[in-house]
Amino acid sequence: MRKIKIIGLVVIVLCLGISTVSYAQHRQGYSNGPTTPVKLGSVVFNAGIGVGSGYEGDYYNSAFGLKAAIEWGLWQAGPGVVTLGGEVGGSFSNGGYYKNYKSNTIVFAARAAWHYGWLVPGLDTYGGVSGGLGFHHYEYDNPDAYSHNSVIPVPGIFVGASYFVTPTFGFNAEAGHDITDIQIGVVLKID
Repeated sequence: MRKIKIIGLVVIVLCLGISTVSYAQHRQGYSNGPTTPVKLGSVVFNAGIGVGSGYEGDYYNSAFGLKAAIEWGLWQAGPGVVTLGGEVGGSFSNGGYYKNYKSNTIVFAARAAWHYGWLVPGLDTYGGVSGGLGFHHYEYDNPDAYSHNSVIPVPGIFVGASYFVTPTFGFNAEAGHDITDIQIGVVLKID
């Protein structure tokens, strides 16, 4: 729970910093605003690999995570764009107190983010929230086999950055508590 509070504080500080910088840029006469790859009507897809989020408190060792997300630029919000979309992924762990212990959660969620590009061509920074369902499973031998399945709510919060090396392809990094705690990957965009 402490980790979620720290991540929430980081997101709030980043959002305040972004709004302060964007106001300052506006006041300095940058009438064209930021150079942002994500615009109204853009479709953005990112996929990555990293450290998976631990669900239900039964992950041992570092969980391995995979996540893919797709978003559509729907609303202009000040100097940035609000996107809505969905994500799917999983967090997987093994090892621990019991023999042959395995735990995993497959997640399907909706997500919303606010994207801002600064004055750096190709750079997109964003922060957002997600919410959905996780299909959680764990099993072990001690000495008899035991298995448990459950469906759990999976709220998430994240910040990220993408750098487009071409108008439609780039590299992406995300951090937060959202299927993965931290991940790196690629991003594709269709205008």
